[in-house]
Amino acid sequence: MRHPNNPTTNTVLTSRRTLLALLGASAAGAVLLRPAHASAASAASAAASCVGLDDPAKKEIAMKLVSSAENSSLDWKAQYKYIEDIGDGRGYTAGIIGFCSGTGDMLDLVQLYTDRKPGNVLAKYLPALRRVNGTDSHSGLDPNFPSDWRKAAQDTAFQQAQNDERDRVYFNPAVQQGKTDRLGTLGQFAYYDAIVMHGDGDDSTSFRNIRKRALGKAKPPAQGGDEVTYLNAFLDARVWAMKQEEAHSDTTRVDTEQRVFLRKGNLCLNTPLDWKVYGDSYHIG
Repeated sequence: MRHPNNPTTNTVLTSRRTLLALLGASAAGAVLLRPAHASAASAASAAASCVGLDDPAKKEIAMKLVSSAENSSLDWKAQYKYIEDIGDGRGYTAGIIGFCSGTGDMLDLVQLYTDRKPGNVLAKYLPALRRVNGTDSHSGLDPNFPSDWRKAAQDTAFQQAQNDERDRVYFNPAVQQGKTDRLGTLGQFAYYDAIVMHGDGDDSTSFRNIRKRALGKAKPPAQGGDEVTYLNAFLDARVWAMKQEEAHSDTTRVDTEQRVFLRKGNLCLNTPLDWKVYGDSYHIG
């Protein structure tokens, strides 16, 4: 991921854990209209009645949805130990949210872990992580960093550090902005998934500029707009941003996931949920 507060990494696009064989695949991103039976008033009412994405049950759904796209699995807690270099120019990608050695957020995570637990198995890599920040280099990390990451992932303190950095950098800002825009649970998730992939820097494909692009086409409920119309505009802007980079060119996490929920008028992200990512089918009952 890009670290949104690190000016040295804002120009580095965030990583997505994906099979390299899938890179370059394309998916249709046509705007889907609200079903005829769903009026603007009913859509607004549904959004107003939703619980936030920060509700524990909804947050669990959000983590499973992201994991289906990032790891081809609903078992997001199994990803604490995940680590590999997928060859996208961001060095190692690891953990529950795709922390990257080349984009600053992995450095921040290991620093937090070390602040809380000095002498941990990853602490010795802090100098190397500072050096490789902004690059795809493994200098000072190989050959043992991946195995040490997996060892650290067995430590509940490291798991908690991953959770806390996920919330601080990605989840909480996305949910807060969604609530400010008076979006329902689905809209808050659309924001979260976008900030996970694109970060929130100053470049044109960052979350804040995806939102800005959408605001040029439609208004969110907080500005008197229709929620479904606005979310379609946001997803259009998201697809545009994804297609600016080869590593993000498969847009099924929008086309056959988020747009499916939107087309069904499921603004509260209520179960059951059925969707596809990269052609694989998923279900939450």
